[in-house]
Amino acid sequence: MKTMKWLIKRELWENKGSLVWAPTVIASLLGMLALVAIFLGKNVQFNDEGQAMQIGKVTIEGAMRSRIAETLSQAYVASAMPVFMILSLLVFFYCLGALHDERADRSLLFWKSLPVSDLTTVLSKVLTAVVVAPLITMSIGIVLSLVILLAACAFLLAHGTNLFGAVLGSADFYLAPLRLVGLLPVYILWALPTVGWLLMVSSMARSKVFLWAVGTPVVTSLLLLWAEKALHFGFDAGWFAANVVNRILLGVVPGSWLVFSKDTVSLPHEDNKLALPDAIFNASWSTLGGVSVWIGVAAGVAMIAVAVWMRRRREEG
Repeated sequence: MKTMKWLIKRELWENKGSLVWAPTVIASLLGMLALVAIFLGKNVQFNDEGQAMQIGKVTIEGAMRSRIAETLSQAYVASAMPVFMILSLLVFFYCLGALHDERADRSLLFWKSLPVSDLTTVLSKVLTAVVVAPLITMSIGIVLSLVILLAACAFLLAHGTNLFGAVLGSADFYLAPLRLVGLLPVYILWALPTVGWLLMVSSMARSKVFLWAVGTPVVTSLLLLWAEKALHFGFDAGWFAANVVNRILLGVVPGSWLVFSKDTVSLPHEDNKLALPDAIFNASWSTLGGVSVWIGVAAGVAMIAVAVWMRRRREEG
């Protein structure tokens, strides 16, 4: 356990720029833009019986006040969605270079001289990709969304509408970040095929890692499409693209499981309202009842095992 802890620390030391500073800088820029927009009154409006009304010109009371407080307390974490989406790029490129870069810069020889197995080393990279990086990004995103929420409430208070009590007294205000963190196991399972594929390619490719990782499945899909249309092989190239190519390239995108399981997942919602966060949470966990996720997990584990084997036998880029 202590060895794994230090290996993960090593990954953070070596990749602090991409795993920590990149989402921090992006969140800071988003926060500044959001604060400027709020305090300049841009896009701060609501609909009252079909009439768009600018906040600051009216005092919000009654049912409209309760509706706005409910929406803010339930969905404030969504304001950090751009930060969460950046996570997919961070994890993708981290895995892509995780095993290739240590061969390219010859640091592999040093790490192999230490009494640490290849399995433990590769697993530390997997944990960094599917646990540590998401938790860091979630923490940054939650802080950003809280800052934007409090700024919005302060703006409303300055114009005669106090929502602090209604928002802070709502259970959804406290459940929203917990629901987000609660989706981490779902993310891990759905991301494993992509993480396994990228680590396997990273362990094999001597150069042009990105082209091998992305080009191989894309070109294969195009060849199958050509064979289907021109040679009438009867193979469903669309199925291959949706169930293989997308799974090994897009699995690290947060929320992608709702697309991959579109035939079995439904998001109940009222007219003119977004799906409630608990509906999204429940739908996300319900995807684990399907077979496809577990086939992907098995494939991801198999590819990680190949990456371990390749690291054991390769010592140069």
